[in-house]
Parts: sequence; C-alpha cells; structure tokens
Amino acid sequence: MKHLNWGYIQLGLLALAFGGLQVWWISSTLRTRDLARPLSAKDFRRSLERIFKIDQAPSD
Repeated sequence: MKHLNWGYIQLGLLALAFGGLQVWWISSTLRTRDLARPLSAKDFRRSLERIFKIDQAPSD
C-alpha cells in the first residue's frame, strides 16, 4: 500500500468532523422545533377581539 499524504488524511478528518457537526445541528433543530397547533374557537375569538380592540382605540 502506498504511503498516504498526511495532508489528505487531515482534510478527510476535518470533513468528517464538519459533516458530523452538520448532522448533529440539523437533527437538534428538527427535534426541538415546536410545531404550531391550531387555536381553539375560543382562543381564536379572544385573539381577534384583542386585535380589533387595539385598532378601534380612539385616536386623538
């Protein structure tokens, strides 16, 4: 077997470490992502009332 160039080995190890960090980062963001859940009718109405209450405030 031919002698491998040490620079190529270092570059390969760096690429493996970078790839491993990318996989870890992407999996952690997917794991902790909080998916939006639909509002109940009561919560939806409350949020709309709060929005329109702010919009209809008297402006001087």
